[in-house]
Amino acid sequence: MGTKEDNKPVDLQQATWGDVKGTNYSFAVLPWGATEPHNYHLPYLTDWHIAHDIAVKSVEKAWQKYQIRGMIFAPIPLGAQNPGQKELPFCIHTRFETQRMVLTDIIDSLQMQGIHRLILMNGHGGNGFKPMVRDLAFDYPEMIICVVDWFSIEAQKDYFENFDDHAGEMETSVMMHFHPEWVHLEQAGDGASTPFNIEGLNAKVGWVPRQWDKTTRDTGVGDPRKATAEKGKRYVEAVTDKIAKLMNDLVKESIY
Repeated sequence: MGTKEDNKPVDLQQATWGDVKGTNYSFAVLPWGATEPHNYHLPYLTDWHIAHDIAVKSVEKAWQKYQIRGMIFAPIPLGAQNPGQKELPFCIHTRFETQRMVLTDIIDSLQMQGIHRLILMNGHGGNGFKPMVRDLAFDYPEMIICVVDWFSIEAQKDYFENFDDHAGEMETSVMMHFHPEWVHLEQAGDGASTPFNIEGLNAKVGWVPRQWDKTTRDTGVGDPRKATAEKGKRYVEAVTDKIAKLMNDLVKESIY
């Protein structure tokens, strides 16, 4: 039978001062998503929700499997968008500088509190944290700041029939696993997209941001219509197993 200590919350959305006071937390997790439309069938805050859900599942596994305790911050919905997205109603584009200021203040607080391991659980492909984490490593040399793009850990081809770039089969399946009541698959568009007219851009020889209103008709990129909760569960289990192991190693092992 678990003890009261075993059952302490790992999420600041539920934790009280009484839960946290006097408890040793080895690391923190900051889920970071975006606010943007996801085809016709998923919520605007899909990236926000999934980043948080993956974080919770991973931290719970880290405690159950490795007896290391982490705390999860409330997820941040401030994502970077493409041209043609910011113009859509209630889609929010957040500048690199804004994201960096928010992240810096959080790290500054953790540093003062003696928590020196932070995992950034990124749920949005448009977010680019690596340059700011490099800079912050100079300012906070005692901190280990690890970026995890949860959606890049496992190859989609081993779980799904259609590749998902945005609001497609993978993302929809994961949402069906975590929040089936928020998924309206019967309303989904087919997620068809228009590639660049320049071969080198499609082949990733060079990069420019996609013009979203010219790329997609329904704001999605990838057909979601073969999504299932079962596919989502299998994918989530594989991803969170690997993240929990990473959490353990970051706490218990030297990086070099």
